[in-house]
Amino acid sequence: MNIFRPKIIDTMKTYSGKQLASDLVAGLIVAIIALPLSIALAIASGVSPEKGLYTAIVAGFVIALFGGSAVNISGPTAAFATIVAGIVAQHGTGGLVIATLMAGGMLILMGVCRVGSLIRYIPHTITTGFTSGIAVTIVVGQIKDFLGLTYPEGTHAIETMEKLEAVAVSMGTLNWQALVVGLIGLAILILWPKVSKKIPGSLIAVVVGVLVVKLIGMEVNTIGDLYTISRALPAFSLPSFEGVSVGPLVSSAFTIAMLAGIESLLSCVVSDGMIGDKHNSNTELISQGLGNIASALFGGIPATGAIARTAANVKNGGRTPVAGMVHAVVLLLVLVLLMPYAAWIPMPIIAAVLFIVAYNMSEWREFVHICKTSGFHDILVLVLTFVLTVVFDLVVAIICGMVIAYLPLFAKWILGKIKKEA
Repeated sequence: MNIFRPKIIDTMKTYSGKQLASDLVAGLIVAIIALPLSIALAIASGVSPEKGLYTAIVAGFVIALFGGSAVNISGPTAAFATIVAGIVAQHGTGGLVIATLMAGGMLILMGVCRVGSLIRYIPHTITTGFTSGIAVTIVVGQIKDFLGLTYPEGTHAIETMEKLEAVAVSMGTLNWQALVVGLIGLAILILWPKVSKKIPGSLIAVVVGVLVVKLIGMEVNTIGDLYTISRALPAFSLPSFEGVSVGPLVSSAFTIAMLAGIESLLSCVVSDGMIGDKHNSNTELISQGLGNIASALFGGIPATGAIARTAANVKNGGRTPVAGMVHAVVLLLVLVLLMPYAAWIPMPIIAAVLFIVAYNMSEWREFVHICKTSGFHDILVLVLTFVLTVVFDLVVAIICGMVIAYLPLFAKWILGKIKKEA
């Protein structure tokens, strides 16, 4: 298999007007799904709302064009939110740009070196553990906005445990109006799928939340209260290294690259099963690298394959990379025409959307299943990876998880060598 052969080359050979119509519909629906998520994930990542759209537009288009999957949809994902927020808090947006550029370079190198086929050797217990851990960190990070809390001045709440402590200290500032709006949003997100599968519940929750706050005049923070909303087009900008120390960003870049590689290839595997196709893993890694570099240069944040959006693409008729590119173009039009209205979105609604995103990605059923059916070693790897992700960070979790996971095999190999030499 070629290291780099974009899927669009093969899909265009038999492309038809009928497939174009299907791709246009799928791209439009995926864009509607991606709109509130991109804004919410940007906010959760500690950057301004439009940067989420920049990511979905630029990275989404580039990765679809050069990707190794026919249907993978890429953009900002919940898996990155805590990581990005930590980088921004410690190194600023300039540091995030540099880390994302380095991660893009690492992903390209991984693809060229054919690492795509090796990622499947990461044990399922580790991917389940860190995915569940990331879900918990997202929930913890959104409690403040869901409850309308006000942290004491000077509060340092970057890590998950620090956020939990800040929430406990600030419970006396709970805003009941914010909680009511958040609960309304949560109820819509849970119940709406029973009404319609076509229109995403997140969009309905946003619209209802805006109407409730505006019409009743509730004292609830909105995006516009906390952020300056811009509808400017993504603009090319070279990174500034002034005041930024590259050394400490290497581990962050590695985390972004590893997570982007794992998430995107998992998404590809899922979509392969849905459409009976086979992706090129090394091409996908290279395209993810190109997409992340482009995103960073045009004001975006890290991107990777989004399993939920990819599944929505397939279910609505998307079968070629054209659907992914259409999704990016539609979001570009939304950015220009509708972005100022994002200022009206209540922060508790954003928190509710992210609660559901976290729940959907948590894999709690798989977590429980492993605990019930697996041996002590697998459970240890799972729980250790989960706890380290929540308490420390993803790099520590994956490294420790891999060491514990493969320790018995290494020990067996050593013993075999000793016996052989004896």
